[in-house]
Amino acid sequence: MRCVRLEAITWERLGDALAERLLELEPGDGSPWPRIAFDGPPAARPGDLAELVGEALRVRGRPSLAVGTGGFLRPASLRFEYGHEDVESYYSGWFDTAALWREVFTPLEPGGTGRVLPDLWDPVADRATRSPYVELPPGGALLLHGPLLLGHWFPFDLTVHVRLSPGALARRTPEGERWTLPAFERYEAETDPATVADVVVRADDPRHPAWGGLPD
Repeated sequence: MRCVRLEAITWERLGDALAERLLELEPGDGSPWPRIAFDGPPAARPGDLAELVGEALRVRGRPSLAVGTGGFLRPASLRFEYGHEDVESYYSGWFDTAALWREVFTPLEPGGTGRVLPDLWDPVADRATRSPYVELPPGGALLLHGPLLLGHWFPFDLTVHVRLSPGALARRTPEGERWTLPAFERYEAETDPATVADVVVRADDPRHPAWGGLPD
């Protein structure tokens, strides 16, 4: 992990700073839709930051769409094939990455339609959500949030990692979900998200985040 000097910031200022950066972000592949990752374990609540950035973009006149990977879980029969607390399944088999490619990323490629499916599967009812497609206009930003995002070669134009120390992650993870902690240890070892991500936010104290600033 690289050494990053972190500075205190409020969530509101962080959302504004990221939104300002996205206003000038040019996708590297020529797509008219910037694609941004908000990566972090559920306990770090990366979706909250994605929503905050989406609101900051809205007041600046820029459309966006926040999509959570929790809406792209695989069916229970596949997630729990090896038991309800199988770490390997959680790490590599819970999220339907093929569906994310098909329904979220492919429509936002150069020449794509811009029609994105915001969610596919309801994990509570264990059935398709039947949500309608959302048409993201050119210039609109995709704000994809969820855990373990940075190891799938998704075509992100900017990546934000909301980081918790191992101790904070253990404390803030509900008891019934602590069996997932080894998956995040493996993610740290294999992907090293704090090195890979463009922006690192430390959220050990959810009231007082800190970050390493924006990339040049």
